[in-house]
Amino acid sequence: MPPCRLLSTAALADAETIFALSSGHGRCGVAVVRTSGPASATALKRMAGLTGNLPPPRTALLRSITHPQSKEVLDRGLVLWFPAPHSFTGEDCVEFHIHGGPAVITAVLQALGSVAGMRPADAGEFTRRAFQAGKLGLTEVEGLGDLIHAETEAQRRQALRQMSGELGRLYQDWSHRLKRCLAHVEAFIDFSEDELIEDGVLNQVDSSVCDLQAEMERHLKDERRGERLRSGVQVVIAGATNAGKSSLLNTLCQRPAAIVSPIAGTTRDVVETALDIGGFPILLSDTAGLRDSPDLVEREGVRRARERVEQADLTLVVVDCAHLSSDAQQAAAFIRGHLTSVLPTQEQPETVFPTDRFLLVLNKSDLLPEEQKQKLDRELRCVSGLPPVCLISCHTNDGLQDFLTVLHSSVKTLCGDPLSGAPTLTQARHRAHLQQCFAALAQYQRYRDMDMALAAEGVRLALTSLGRITGRVGAEEILDIIFKDFCIGK
Repeated sequence: MPPCRLLSTAALADAETIFALSSGHGRCGVAVVRTSGPASATALKRMAGLTGNLPPPRTALLRSITHPQSKEVLDRGLVLWFPAPHSFTGEDCVEFHIHGGPAVITAVLQALGSVAGMRPADAGEFTRRAFQAGKLGLTEVEGLGDLIHAETEAQRRQALRQMSGELGRLYQDWSHRLKRCLAHVEAFIDFSEDELIEDGVLNQVDSSVCDLQAEMERHLKDERRGERLRSGVQVVIAGATNAGKSSLLNTLCQRPAAIVSPIAGTTRDVVETALDIGGFPILLSDTAGLRDSPDLVEREGVRRARERVEQADLTLVVVDCAHLSSDAQQAAAFIRGHLTSVLPTQEQPETVFPTDRFLLVLNKSDLLPEEQKQKLDRELRCVSGLPPVCLISCHTNDGLQDFLTVLHSSVKTLCGDPLSGAPTLTQARHRAHLQQCFAALAQYQRYRDMDMALAAEGVRLALTSLGRITGRVGAEEILDIIFKDFCIGK
């Protein structure tokens, strides 16, 4: 663990003792109130009526929970003692497992507040103390925060993998190699004239720097899969008016999230909803129908729709089947023209549309004869240059399951498998610091044959940038940003 952030035993002893409700708020069967700090033992003895020794560590003890001043019984529950340093925070900790009624929780929290040296915890303060005591690295802390906020199975898996320290170990390995490079370069600067340095030491540094750059470049070229999984895939529904875009939104989220009417241009603003598609998070946006309109409000809606398409990770282009010719070639030509009107100007293709960013949803298939529908589906799948085609009916739900399968496959491709391969970047700040690290290594290569002092500074800057990710160097300015998103009691 990084010695630069470890707190001494004296510093831990002088710290204030904090307490908070660590379980969720609201009525529940059992609530957990946690304390951390030197006064934890005093609070446990006074509130659990312990006159002798403290209970064995990590052993549940059923006791009456009393107010330390009035001795009034507040509840009957379990108490657990976690002596330092074998606790989450590295400090003396106590947990009170009490009944989860609001009155009971309030009474216990007020009783803890009456004990000298104790105060309510700030958001994320327990985890911050664990970090400062060297119990968790900064990437592990961020993984813990992501785990707390995870809403889908894939998010949980990614967060758990990061919290286990795998990403931190990758960065620590790079950091150790950079330190070795820096030591060799500085030794060369200080002692090369005395012929005390072995021949080829700089060649070893050159090789290590090249290897590190190659590894970092591969790590950075992850197409933002980890960040996308953490924050949700941006999926936008786009198309002409009255194609059934709002109906598709309502069908997918299984509630009337958007107004549906036969009047063209009903949707003016962007309507958003968060969904879980097979364990992967998406933020689904319904947008205004794309058309020229004299109405100022609708024109603003169209502008916002095109803006969302430009920002989208995946666009569902909805087409009304009733507008398609029974001839596959004519239908394909119509679809190509429609796709061209949806795509951002800078992405207009000559022949092939980007299949990884678009799905073609042919809606209102219930209006077509079964034979024509099957023929259209079969022939359009054979047309080259089109995105994946799905025929559905939001009215009858026909084809919906097949569409969800295709959608899940597309989203999974965008996010990747959080359990396979090397650990991925999950935070924008990681990417920024790694890019700075990569650029600093390029400085080493640029000045290597001209000015070894500047070359060494490049390695030093690279090490500093990497340290800002793990919390080993210059962490103070980012701690508040990281810990502010934690809930009280964690």
